[in-house]
Amino acid sequence: MELLPGDIGPTGRPLPAFPDPKPLTEHGPARIVAICNQKGGVGKTTTTINLGAALAEQGRRLLLVDFDPQGALSVGLGIQPHDIDSTVYNLLMERDVQARDVLFKTSVEGMDLLPSNIDLSGAEVQLVHEVGREFVLGGTLKSVVPDYDHILIDCQPSLGLLTINALACADSVLIPLECEYFAMRGVALLMETIDKVQQRLNPKLVIDGLLGTMYDSRTLHTREVLGSIVNGFGDKVFHTVINRTVRFPDATVAGEPITSFDSASMGASSYRELAKEVLERWRQAGDGHAG
Repeated sequence: MELLPGDIGPTGRPLPAFPDPKPLTEHGPARIVAICNQKGGVGKTTTTINLGAALAEQGRRLLLVDFDPQGALSVGLGIQPHDIDSTVYNLLMERDVQARDVLFKTSVEGMDLLPSNIDLSGAEVQLVHEVGREFVLGGTLKSVVPDYDHILIDCQPSLGLLTINALACADSVLIPLECEYFAMRGVALLMETIDKVQQRLNPKLVIDGLLGTMYDSRTLHTREVLGSIVNGFGDKVFHTVINRTVRFPDATVAGEPITSFDSASMGASSYRELAKEVLERWRQAGDGHAG
């Protein structure tokens, strides 16, 4: 059932009407967004790919950073991680490698990728001995920040040094949260980590919002969990929620975003709505490239 602005949405609040963002007349510098949750399987990679593609449809230039050694983001965009010569790992560990050397164009116009593979798991161990080890990723991304409007970092499911690197260079963090009981338990730890990063490494870091994923309105359990997330975090919770659907895994197998794989699907329209909601939040926060 299609919900209209003013209707009560899944989060129990009236749905606002999110404006269509204004076209951009120029690009950059990029807002860096870490998509982060130490729990696995909550929709981080799905959100990075599909929010990125939906923002690209709005004329934004996107760079997606696969910062998970499992390389799921790269696979989801049709790139086989074991076939790649240079990845984010080389960017972090080799001084003569630039971000532009590692970039891949994706099938989505205006959206590029810094891919990853299992090599990245070694970076965490090697970075421990580096001076300024929390800022290595930020240093490597500096050269491409002027070229993009938004850089989305798909973090690994842990709160280790790689995730700290992403949070240390990000302007904001977006937290996908599966609508099930155990998802709530890890949020306190994640918030504590974000708080420490804000205090010690990156005072400008803000939370864009929490995104309910894998929502199924037919089950009381997911409705109750989403309700308790809203009770705990209020307006920090996005109005848009992402429903559970088999179309997301199908799109991953095809190596493309849901917005092109099944453009008319509910999943595609949810991520388009999320893109408008995110851009509106960024605009209100004073981000000139939000629209």
